[in-house]
Parts: sequence; C-alpha cells; structure tokens
Amino acid sequence: MYVRIYLYFCRVIRVEMTYIRFVTVGLCLMFMACSPRALHEAQRVVTEADSLRETGQIYDDSAALAQSYTTLGRWQWIHADQYAHACYHYGRILRRSDDPVAAMQVFIDATHSHTTDNHILGRVYSNMGDICHLASAYPLAYDMYECSGNKYLQNGDTLLYYYDLNNMALQLAERGKKQETYAILQNIDQNISDATLSDLTTVTKAVVCKKTAQYDSTIYYTSQLLEQGFRDPSALILRAQAFSFMGEKDSAVYYANLVLSHSKLLSQMNNALYILTNDVKTDDVEPIRQTAADRSDAQKLLAERQGKLSQAAQLLEQDLNREPDLRWLYVLIATLAIIGSGCYIYVYRKRKKQQLLTQQIDILEQATSVIQEKHQELTERYLTDHKRIENEINSRCSILQTNESIKKKLAWRNYKKMCNIIDKQFYLLASKLRDKHSLKENEVRICILTLLNCSSEQMAELLYKSPTSIGTLKGRVANKLGTTSGKMRMYLIDNVCVK
Repeated sequence: MYVRIYLYFCRVIRVEMTYIRFVTVGLCLMFMACSPRALHEAQRVVTEADSLRETGQIYDDSAALAQSYTTLGRWQWIHADQYAHACYHYGRILRRSDDPVAAMQVFIDATHSHTTDNHILGRVYSNMGDICHLASAYPLAYDMYECSGNKYLQNGDTLLYYYDLNNMALQLAERGKKQETYAILQNIDQNISDATLSDLTTVTKAVVCKKTAQYDSTIYYTSQLLEQGFRDPSALILRAQAFSFMGEKDSAVYYANLVLSHSKLLSQMNNALYILTNDVKTDDVEPIRQTAADRSDAQKLLAERQGKLSQAAQLLEQDLNREPDLRWLYVLIATLAIIGSGCYIYVYRKRKKQQLLTQQIDILEQATSVIQEKHQELTERYLTDHKRIENEINSRCSILQTNESIKKKLAWRNYKKMCNIIDKQFYLLASKLRDKHSLKENEVRICILTLLNCSSEQMAELLYKSPTSIGTLKGRVANKLGTTSGKMRMYLIDNVCVK
C-alpha cells in the first residue's frame, strides 16, 4: 500500500515540477521582455557608479542613485547583485550628506538583498561598522567589521580582510582590551606587509595605550608615525591627549593646534579645544573664553550628530534582533497543502488501475518473507554448529592443558607430526595457519599454545623462550593475523578453526 502511494506521489511530483519549471521560465522571459525603461536607467547608473569607484571617484548624483535604489528594490529578486550595489552607492551618498540613519537603513537593505557578491557585502558591512564606531557602539562595530572581513575573505580579498582585522582591533582598543587588541595586531603583522596598514595598526596600538593610561607608549607610537611622515589628525590628537594627561601642557597645546588646522571631524576638534581651554598658560582671559565658546559650539554640533549616529546603531540592533517574517512559510505550507490534496485525489482515482502492481508487490513480499525465513533458519543452524564446534574445541583443549600432555599427545618435538595431529583434532588449524596466513614454525606453535589457553610460563617452557619475550612474540603473531593478543584465541576459533 505504501509503496503504491509512493510511486504515485513521485509520478505526480514529476509532472508538477515540470509544470512549475515552464511557468517560472515563462515569467522570467516575460519580465525580461517587458523590462521598463526605468530599470535600464537604474542599471546604467549603478554600472557608472561602479566604474567611478574603481578609479577612486564617487558618483555624486544623489537623485539618480536614490531613483536607482528605489527601482531596483522592486526587482531585487531578479537583480539582487545590482540592487546591492545601488544600496552601497546610495548609502555612501547619504553618509556624506550627514544622514547616518537613512544610510544605515539602506545598508541593512543591502544585507537582505540575497546577493552573492561578497565584495560589495564586505564594503556594506564595513560602512555599517564605521557608523557604529562613530556612535561609540564598539561591540556592534566589532561584529560588523568581522562580517565585512569574512565576506572579503570569501571573495579572496586578503588585504581588505586584514584592514578589517585592524578595525576589529581598534574597537577592542577603544574598550581598553589591550591583550585582545595586541593578539589581533600580531596576527596582522605576521601575515601581511603593507605600509598604510602598518601605520593604521600603530594608531590602534597608540589608542589602546591611551585607554590603559600608558601615555608614554602612546607618545612612542605616535612618534613612530610622525617620523614616517604620517600626519593624520587621529595620531596628532592622540599625541596631544597623551601630553595633556602627562602634564606636559606646552606640547599638548602645540599638537592640539595642529589638530585644529588639519581636522574637520567634530570629535577631534572638540578634544583639541578641550586641551586648549584647560592647558593654555596665559594671563589673557579673552582667548580662553573664545576657545571655550568654540568648544561649546562644537559640542552642540557633536551632540546632534551623535544622536543621529546612536539612532542609526539602534536601527541596526533592531534589525539584528527582529523576529523573522514567516509569511513566506505560511504561503509555502498552504501551497504544499494544495499540492498534497491534489496528489491524494489523483492517487485515489487511479487506485483501481493499479491492481496488477499490487499483486506483483504481494508476490514480492511473499518471496521476501520466504527468503527471510530461510535466512533465519540458516543463521540459527550456523550459530548452533558454531557453538558445538567451540564447545568441542574447548573440551579438547582442556584435556591438553598441561605441558606433559602437550609433549606426549601432540608429539610436540616433532613439528610435522604435531601439525598432523592438530589438523585432525582442530579442523586443519595448522595447515590453515601455514597456507593461508604464511606463519612460520614458531608462530604456528605460539598459535597452538594460545588456542590451548596456555599461560605465558607454559609457553616459555615449551618454546624455550624467556617469559618476557612471549608477549612480544604473541603480539607480533596477532598483528599478522589482524587481531590483538587479548582477542587472539577467539580469533583462532572463529576465523581459523570454524571457517
């Protein structure tokens, strides 16, 4: 009954799958034939943006990118890769426009696009990590950089992978986890040589030293960077802060002024203004008041910007923690229920036409039953004979337990005669050991003594060996037979005597 239903079901499924394939191909051809002009335009914009990115430029037409992002969003199940690229380029434009919340949403859409382009996903996750880093959500930033690095690694972009490793180390550094930070940086130093990446890892070391109040080490690392011509404001502000914490106010003020002249980042400007407000040595109050006012303005802008960044980080956390949309599962279950009902009806209507198949199945089942009974009978007979032979062997062995019995009854000193006696009493054991297993005289003798269940002392006396060498000899013979010393006797009974 079950076999018949299974055969019907397989036949129906084959028909249904063929129909589904034709429908799917037809729909795809229809969509391709009716592809609107807006889709072609969106694809053109994304292609142009990709070309500019490869040359280090940015496609800055935000309206065109927004339209491409919206248009390709409707076609993302067919053009997943291009939609992910549109999300990436539009998200970068939104970041430059100081709209991190909208940018984060666009990047999140890219991660849900089902694209197989690991390189673009690596860039998307890296941008998400940058936003979280700026929002001081360091654990979340660490996770995003880790995702980015894994995508780069899957795509074979080894250098970009190690850049993300440094970004991960930087998140740990910001949290003062020096040991974990240095472990990652050591991995980078051992596996890749890149001047720019080396500078960035040095900055990371300076950060973690500042966070752990090792200000002299921060000065040391930033000195290395300055000697190498690295003038990024990130190194200058670290140096200024380290001097400030160490009480070297003149040096702190000097580098704080350099930061203000080179940096446009609000966080760096705010830190530099803090140093200038508190560390400048002057009796003139007016410059200090002006600096304090400038810092107050910077703090207001920074607070507003941090609010946006925090909101963007929260948006990402909500997406990571959201409950999955199970509507597709309900649709799938309903579809399967409909198909199952159709299959059942089809099987029910065709049931009467399968009487011949049912009869053949019954005949096969009867034949199988007979074969199983015969097999069971042969198995029981074999077990009975095996037990009888085993008891017979044990009984004969018990008669030959002593060395005197072995020497006299088995003609132990006459090897040829002994083998003939053993063959008669133990089912050609000696001949099988010589012919099948190619054992030598001493090896055959050790097998016979093992079968007789002799002790190591008895074996040593009969073989004129030392008791300590018996174990080694027995182990070597057991290895030739494909067993172990402890299982050797049962092996001789089951696989030599009986067979």
